[in-house]
Amino acid sequence: MISTLWSNLRSILGSGLGQLIHTLMHRTPLGWLQLKRHKTRFAVAIAGIAFADLLIFAQLGFRGALYDSNTAMIKHLNADVILVSPTAKNGLNLGSFSRRRLYQALDIPGVAAAHPFYSRPINWRNPQTRRDTTVQILAFNPLYPALRLPDATAQLALLKEPQVVLFDRGSRGDYDQVVAALDQGQSISTEAEGQTIHIRGLFRLGASFGTDGFIMASAQTFNLLFPRRSPGSVSIGLVTLEPGADVLQVVASLDQHLPQDVQVFSLGQFIQKEQNYWSKESPIGFVFGLGTAMAFVVGVVLVYQVLSTDVNAHLGEYATFRAMGYTQTYLLGIVAEESLILAVLGFVPGTLWAMGLYHLAATATSLPLVLRLNRVRFVFSLTLIMCLLSGTIATRQLAAADPADMF
Repeated sequence: MISTLWSNLRSILGSGLGQLIHTLMHRTPLGWLQLKRHKTRFAVAIAGIAFADLLIFAQLGFRGALYDSNTAMIKHLNADVILVSPTAKNGLNLGSFSRRRLYQALDIPGVAAAHPFYSRPINWRNPQTRRDTTVQILAFNPLYPALRLPDATAQLALLKEPQVVLFDRGSRGDYDQVVAALDQGQSISTEAEGQTIHIRGLFRLGASFGTDGFIMASAQTFNLLFPRRSPGSVSIGLVTLEPGADVLQVVASLDQHLPQDVQVFSLGQFIQKEQNYWSKESPIGFVFGLGTAMAFVVGVVLVYQVLSTDVNAHLGEYATFRAMGYTQTYLLGIVAEESLILAVLGFVPGTLWAMGLYHLAATATSLPLVLRLNRVRFVFSLTLIMCLLSGTIATRQLAAADPADMF
């Protein structure tokens, strides 16, 4: 078990800190003996670190859910190249451009097809609660599967009928009875934009920070629901390429060929653009980043208070070690040992609490909160840095202390 832990720590932390751990494991565990002597203080320190880790996990989890949920629809677009209006802010506020640009895109070598895609918020009446709310409508020609969603693709024939839609079973809100009825093959009718629509099937995409859910419809139904919108206005152009075509070369050619009223991105570039919006232009990304930093500072302060108190309580013992010829590095190693013990023991309950928090928050918000391994490694690294930094600050008085002055 110890060898496995050692291997994992080396892979996460690197050989430098790993060598320190290796050294500490092969001498008398004075740090452990000092910590467990004061059980109440020890328990409070572990709880404080676990709480700080929980805060960090929460901030990172919600930030990850922000990026994952708001790029989910874009990631499922069935296209190699994306055309959008320059006024598009993000994947939910897209603006529009002329459908003629799709026909012009066909002039570029390597372009196989270009399809229109429509998306915008829509006011509809929740068929279960009968309250008005807002969801995002996704519309396209049912003959072309615009989204890589197998459960939706299998039902595209239903969308050929006017005013028939599919509903996102991952939507946020009171829809459990609606989903259960649709799973049994029933059809449910409700109102959207003052007109009657019929829900005939389900798919899963999920809610996000920007919308409570999605409904899917044909372009014909979209135009019926928004009669004042020009039928020639497109939200997104889905461009597919011929096999073997160079995506970036086609993007560059389209960018030169098309007028400035349309922007051209590869699918990967468009996903990155969406992430950049939520992380840099939107205040939400900044808030979550600031929350992570504040949680780290809280952890440093908590651990510093514990270690500083412990150092002060054992100044006499440290003075004896100095008088016996032990070096300052040895004394610092004792505090470093305490820091590592606190980091590991505090991280375990913090991670378990985070798992429970993620489950609770995902159930309540319908957001994709998942405790991924890379996030666990990152928080563990932060925990070690947090505790070692606190230990370093707490041992400043040892460096300047004279053994003769300690008695």
